[in-house]
Amino acid sequence: MSEPQGTDPTEPPESEGTTQRLPVLDTSETGAGPDRSAPADTDGQPPALDGEGGREGRFWSARRVPAGIVALLLLGLAGLFLYDIASVRADRPVMSWRRELARQLAERPLDDVWVLVGAGVAAALGLWLLVLAVTPGLRDVLPMRRAHADVRAGLHRDAAASALRDRAMEVAGVQSVRVRMRRTRTKVRAASHFRELDDVRTELDAVLTDAVSGLGLSRPPAVSVRVRRPGRKG
Repeated sequence: MSEPQGTDPTEPPESEGTTQRLPVLDTSETGAGPDRSAPADTDGQPPALDGEGGREGRFWSARRVPAGIVALLLLGLAGLFLYDIASVRADRPVMSWRRELARQLAERPLDDVWVLVGAGVAAALGLWLLVLAVTPGLRDVLPMRRAHADVRAGLHRDAAASALRDRAMEVAGVQSVRVRMRRTRTKVRAASHFRELDDVRTELDAVLTDAVSGLGLSRPPAVSVRVRRPGRKG
């Protein structure tokens, strides 16, 4: 039997799943690779933005609850006045509460107790709204250093306190730790059941200072450490 024409018996048969190795382009020859002269970042910490030191301000709260309360109050008050005005335009009598309010405002002197109380309440509400407008809020979120211009990060105060508590419990001789985290100061209260208190306090200062710097906060709080003996049971 003769072999079929047009095929070479020395070549492997082609199939759809056959892959071929493509030539690899050497980036060292073309210069398209990464810059080899740039030093690698080996410290593991993200660099801060130039000119700002990575310092960030506090996050601003949306103030949804105060804004909703004020909006509802204004909406209800405006609705009442609008309904009363529409009733008057329809040849209906004025609502009794608005007639009484106009009479009280016209007859009561400015030094009346209820006038002073109403003015004080209005001033307090206005001052409260002004404070909310000029303060950022979100005191529980600590801003972190910004390493990239488009990324902002924050660390919850409870999470930071838990991280410091875990680091403090790794110190030999520490039995219990309480951490109170604030924006500018961190108070640490530890109980040590063995070792000298001065040695435990010195080691806690070093460990917690390193732990606070490792949190990456924009404004690292100062650490205040107090060590005592645990109280007697019973």
